[in-house]
Amino acid sequence: MSEPMILPGCEPLSHDGSRNAGVLVIHGFTGNPSSLRAQADSFAELGYHVELPRLPGHGTTIDDMLATNWADWSGEVEAAYQRLAARTANIVVMGLSMGGTLTLWAALQHPDVAGLVLVNPAAANQADDARAMIQEMVEDGMAVAPGIGSDIADPDATEIAYEGTPLVPLLSLYNDGIAPITDRYGDLAMPILLYTSKNDHVVPPAASDHLAATAGGAVDHVLLERSFHVATQDYDAADITAGAAAFVARVTGA
Repeated sequence: MSEPMILPGCEPLSHDGSRNAGVLVIHGFTGNPSSLRAQADSFAELGYHVELPRLPGHGTTIDDMLATNWADWSGEVEAAYQRLAARTANIVVMGLSMGGTLTLWAALQHPDVAGLVLVNPAAANQADDARAMIQEMVEDGMAVAPGIGSDIADPDATEIAYEGTPLVPLLSLYNDGIAPITDRYGDLAMPILLYTSKNDHVVPPAASDHLAATAGGAVDHVLLERSFHVATQDYDAADITAGAAAFVARVTGA
């Protein structure tokens, strides 16, 4: 079976650095590596080992995503983590949106990670009635709802993302990804740098508040006034890139 055709700009990145530290960078639901390319490239330029995986079903066509689920995405994150761990034991994990969920999941799997950088993470679940409504939509035969991509305030910036939202994979994110970990953040003892957009039309800022209130380690919670959900490509992108780099240097000592 041939490999899917990756959209231009959506390619994964694997970089061998010169420092004894590495960063695993994870994109969000219906997005792809392009949404965190600037941050990953910055880490690479600073000499860190970098893994920026393309999650299964992403960065190609929405049809490729319809058959994927949390196990596929978390499996690729674990594989990317192991690729990085083969080069250094000094690892920071960074994620946007669902990439934030996967970052938290990875940290629970590997509690010795040096730190986490989270940008508008999906760290709390949708209400039961909202999930039930999506389930009813699926049972009524709807496979794809309107898209959630490119929630960006800057009119000159655009996220490469699918135009639709695959509903069965979305339920897997909620039921298999978020639900099992939301009560476990107290187990996370590593430092966390948390960026939250005050005007986010995809993930409510309350999800970040839940994480900040329950995490077991120190949380530096930075509120973004200007950016929407995809803050890594928005008005605050440069500040996030610089802040993440400073955080990685501090927690890894590399």
